[in-house]
Amino acid sequence: MNILVSLLGCKLDAHGRGVGRWGIWRPSVALAMHKDIHFDRYHLIYQPEFERLMKEVTEDIKTASPNTEVIPEEVPFRDPWDFEEVYSRLYDFCIRKDFSTDGDRKYYIHITTGSHVAQICLFLLNESHHLPGVLVQTQPDRTGGAKGTYSLIDLDLSRYDLLAKRFEAKSINDQEFLKSGIATRNEKFNHLIGTIERVAVRSKEPILLTGPTGAGKSKLARRIYELKKLNNQISGDFVNVNCATLRGDQAISALFGHKKGSFTDAVSNRTGLVKTAEGGILFLDEIGELGLDEQAMLLRAIEDKKFLPLGADREESSDFQLICGTNRDLSAAVMQGRFRPDLLARINLWSFQLPGLAERREDIEPNLDYELNFFAQKNGKRITFNSEARKAFLDFAMSPRATWDANFRDLNGMIVRMATLAPGGRIDLATVNEELARTDSRKENPADDDLAGLLGPDYAERYDYFDLVQLQEVIRVCRASRNLADAGKKLFAVSRKAKKSTNDSDRLAKYLAHFGLNFNCVSRS
Repeated sequence: MNILVSLLGCKLDAHGRGVGRWGIWRPSVALAMHKDIHFDRYHLIYQPEFERLMKEVTEDIKTASPNTEVIPEEVPFRDPWDFEEVYSRLYDFCIRKDFSTDGDRKYYIHITTGSHVAQICLFLLNESHHLPGVLVQTQPDRTGGAKGTYSLIDLDLSRYDLLAKRFEAKSINDQEFLKSGIATRNEKFNHLIGTIERVAVRSKEPILLTGPTGAGKSKLARRIYELKKLNNQISGDFVNVNCATLRGDQAISALFGHKKGSFTDAVSNRTGLVKTAEGGILFLDEIGELGLDEQAMLLRAIEDKKFLPLGADREESSDFQLICGTNRDLSAAVMQGRFRPDLLARINLWSFQLPGLAERREDIEPNLDYELNFFAQKNGKRITFNSEARKAFLDFAMSPRATWDANFRDLNGMIVRMATLAPGGRIDLATVNEELARTDSRKENPADDDLAGLLGPDYAERYDYFDLVQLQEVIRVCRASRNLADAGKKLFAVSRKAKKSTNDSDRLAKYLAHFGLNFNCVSRS
């Protein structure tokens, strides 16, 4: 059964009177005159003041197509140019009629008649599937006949090969963008990026990126932001927050802001990073380290786009998209009471596990070239491998000897060191062998691997050896302790007896924070 929904044209359908009207193009009647398309049921929407015209057009439709059942539909508009009113009335009409596609019913929507606002509303209702079917556009032909011509428009874009190819090409380009142009070869990783690309351009819901340290969560989050920015889907900034560095009132202040005087050091108002991210993306790295109070405030900010700054008596608002990153098992954290189950449910709608580098060794070679290009951009000096050296490094990289514990941070660190030491801008076999010997030496001294994983591969260039030796001992004590307080008692036992410090936990927390660390991350690493 073919069912047509059409608006009565108060001007175009009113052309002509008497017998002469059959020689004039009237769109609502003309549709019933075509032999190659037949409508079994014709819903003719009209406004009450045009009831007489509706009856005249109805009779002419029946004359042109006796087997068509015309159903007049009175839908009053106070102002046919008021978008809100017209859309609301037509929406109610569609819901009331329940235009179901069950069985053999096929719908057509005529978008030539009625005000431009009404035509747009029919288009939107068709696009949202409240009024399913094929759009019909009619026009008079050049000969001036009464039938005119018509064309059909199906909004199912998958039916159009050229458009489908263009969308496919854009999707591929977007995926390459998310991979920073790296021609990755791992099939599972490429499939994962393809899914992330579709979610990134279609959804505003939170995204959770999980995976080991150094797997590229922060970099991917920024690429998602840049992709949405290129597609004009967001207008705000990318705000990157490492939750491992946030604690207590300072965490609430950093995220949600504070009012002057709300605590001792609050000498002025602070906006807060959630507000800074308005219109953009807030990336909360290591979200598992966030305290329970901050988690509760974050949940409300996600769901209601509202939050209360510290010391404020009036709520603020911020419309942002959230991306979270973690290397922790958040489900286990929920079971341990360290993470809110309602927050996990909210951020876990789109969850993607990024594999470590050891799980996608076939991608090491293209990433090797990427790291060399990045080094050249940063330092203004092009570095290459000679063939023998490149083969030796890739043989190592693909072997079990390379564990890639810190993932891409390990790869980046190795490339930076070799590129820096390369004689004449070319990495030779001697340079590679020196780097591999250094890697083997680090494995013999696991403490080096611990510090690289906690502080980054370039930690030795940023901290004095004296400080690192002390930090290693602090980490050892933390791992042998039940909690922060227990570790503090062991580390500051003498000064505590002398009552030089009354808060061992706070003292230890501040020491670790100097390195961007906290008890949880050092005790489990």
